[in-house]
Amino acid sequence: MGGSHAHNHSHNHKDLKGTKLLITILLNVVITVAQVIGGLVSGSLSLLSDALHNFSDVLSLIVSYVAAKLSKQKASIDRTFGYKRAEILAAFVNASTLIIVAVILIKEAIERFQNPQSIESNLVIWLSLIAILGNGFSVILLKKNSVNNINIRSAYLHLLTDFLASVAVLIGGLLMKYYQLFWVDSLLTLLIALYLVYVGFDLLKTSTKMLMLFTPGHINIKDVVRVVNKLPKVKKIHHVHIWNLSDDELHLEAHLDLTEDISTTEFNNLLLKIEELLHEEFNINHVTIQPEYNKEDPKEVIVQD
Repeated sequence: MGGSHAHNHSHNHKDLKGTKLLITILLNVVITVAQVIGGLVSGSLSLLSDALHNFSDVLSLIVSYVAAKLSKQKASIDRTFGYKRAEILAAFVNASTLIIVAVILIKEAIERFQNPQSIESNLVIWLSLIAILGNGFSVILLKKNSVNNINIRSAYLHLLTDFLASVAVLIGGLLMKYYQLFWVDSLLTLLIALYLVYVGFDLLKTSTKMLMLFTPGHINIKDVVRVVNKLPKVKKIHHVHIWNLSDDELHLEAHLDLTEDISTTEFNNLLLKIEELLHEEFNINHVTIQPEYNKEDPKEVIVQD
């Protein structure tokens, strides 16, 4: 059995990521408290819904922060992969909370449509402005890290949707102040909630696929097989499994049927070629190969347990 892996983790990068998350947590605690008080005083459901969404942000950011910290823990005999999957689990939890919050908001918005209420719009305007500034800063802070990390992406999406929700609440506050259109409050709540379902479901689907060890969407196993089979001394690669251990660690394990009975040294050289090829072509950075020669095995099967 041959195996190799390449890690490109930067401890400074992960520490910086944790610091950014901590700043966004503190900002969102302040925004949530202000919006809850403001929502109760003004009677604005959209402000309270924004506060509820912000509270879910605080929880999701704490989950993301803990997961980011856990992911740095080293592997041990009891935990051979360490906590590398903690960030995927965090993304799954965060996506689930986004959808749950959205369902609560939809229910509240429908009830408020049936019983419209007068709202103190000045308070709504000022508090939504504070939320826009706080969430806007948080979004900018996490944007770069969100591209390559599903955990940070889940936190970033929470904050981005809250930023957009705060902009909607501000528009609603202005419409209520100058045109007395109080039904806008319920409409905005409904739109915010539907958007939450949209982004939450996509993230939930992605994180679920990773937790289930599905083949990543950008990889076609048949292409991987075709590329490896072209190498000299390779008869057929089969029983292939490809999965994400974490966002930046892509694993492949497979059986490799050889055309001749080669030495261990020759196999090591072949394995090195396979590793380089898979990393260049598919960004697979951890390869485990079981070499075989004249072994009774269903070679025609690409994927098998």
